[in-house]
Amino acid sequence: MKARHKRFVFLLAGMVGLGLASWLVFRALDSNLSYFFSPTDIAQHKAPKDHVFRLGGLVEEGTLQRGQELTVRFVVTDGPHKVNVAYTGILPDLFQEGQGVIAQGRLGADNVFVADEVLAKHDENYMPPEVADALSEAHVEGVTEMATKGADK
Repeated sequence: MKARHKRFVFLLAGMVGLGLASWLVFRALDSNLSYFFSPTDIAQHKAPKDHVFRLGGLVEEGTLQRGQELTVRFVVTDGPHKVNVAYTGILPDLFQEGQGVIAQGRLGADNVFVADEVLAKHDENYMPPEVADALSEAHVEGVTEMATKGADK
């Protein structure tokens, strides 16, 4: 084999190895990413059915139900659309109805979001930016003021 052919085979093997390594890295990252979706996105079927993602919005007033053991059910809304959420675990101390929340989990077959983790706001003026953006897109009143107050801090 000529030196020219050896260089070509070496270059080709290096490109295949680099491509394989890149594919493995992107596959590992994709399984660890969790995207944010609002209830409107879920109603429009933009959220994946078999992948972990984050759901954000406001906890609808009067929907918090405490069940057997540590199971809690509530509704997250962004104004025009609502998503039922089921969570088994201890809720954050600051969790309450009418406040912003982000839940991480999967959408079940019955369109109930099964949360693995629930995050609540940290003071009365703060709302997570993703939730504020989703609510302002849905034109929920009072969100613009809350989002600007939260951004000032």
